[in-house]
Amino acid sequence: MMLKQAADFLLSHDNFDIITHAYPDGDTLGSGFALCLALQQLGKNARVVYTRLPKDFVFLTEGVIEQSFEAQTVVSVDVADEKLLGSNREKYQGKIELCIDHHRINRVEAPLKCVDPDAAANCEILFSLFKTMNVTFTEQLANCLYTGISTDTGCFKNGNTTSRTLRTAADLLDLGIDAEKINKVMFDTKTKLKIKLEQELYSSMEYYSNDRCAIIAATLEMQKRLGIGDDELEGIAAIPRQIEGVLIGITMREKETGVFKVSVRTDRSINAAELCAQFGGGGHAQAAGCTVTGTTEEAKAKLKKAVDGVL
Repeated sequence: MMLKQAADFLLSHDNFDIITHAYPDGDTLGSGFALCLALQQLGKNARVVYTRLPKDFVFLTEGVIEQSFEAQTVVSVDVADEKLLGSNREKYQGKIELCIDHHRINRVEAPLKCVDPDAAANCEILFSLFKTMNVTFTEQLANCLYTGISTDTGCFKNGNTTSRTLRTAADLLDLGIDAEKINKVMFDTKTKLKIKLEQELYSSMEYYSNDRCAIIAATLEMQKRLGIGDDELEGIAAIPRQIEGVLIGITMREKETGVFKVSVRTDRSINAAELCAQFGGGGHAQAAGCTVTGTTEEAKAKLKKAVDGVL
């Protein structure tokens, strides 16, 4: 679907529920609040639907007007599969009318889809879409878009960063965003609890396949013992791939007893999405996710077997 068609759809509808995925990150939340701000600027009713809002992302809500209305139009942002809607899945599955996404594999059942897998972040698509819609780029709108782009590129370090990505970021800088402040919050600030968690994860890290794969696991027991919550668990997926010689970094996060949300980060020579697809997951070439069940050791054994097959 072309940007013009997506723009026409948004301009001709009203009373929007903007759906984000259940694992709140800078791109899905930045996309959600940026689209909400844009639609409200155009005189429409809109609200962002999310399962959780981490404290580091609360600033994205600035300027958003709380509106009371009956939803008529459902739009998803940065959602590759309806099963990623979490607790909102039952309410919104099959009701999404426009899906805006940048994942190469998108399984959302929607009559209208605006998917650009070459975009580094969903917010990169929205930047172009807003231009098509003649939206005025306020500083707060730019803050939301920059947050999504910077976080999905690892502060422009990841392989998905393109010249288009950097030009978009430069345009957002020209709009007056405080990139230094956003980068500090997103990448350079950690709580003491987060440091405690990372210390334990590093000490319990395991290596497989001749040290080409590293796995860390944040079990429920560990989370309870350290007294950590979801905020401290954000961002830990990058840890295993930082080790020299590691081609596949795997982070296991136990969401409930025997159910692990798995994040995979890989070297450019290995497709993370294809590895995760073996477990019904997906994502990007170097960053993907899936769910694996069993005890900690059983889940690790399943992942190790998949890794051995890839390597």
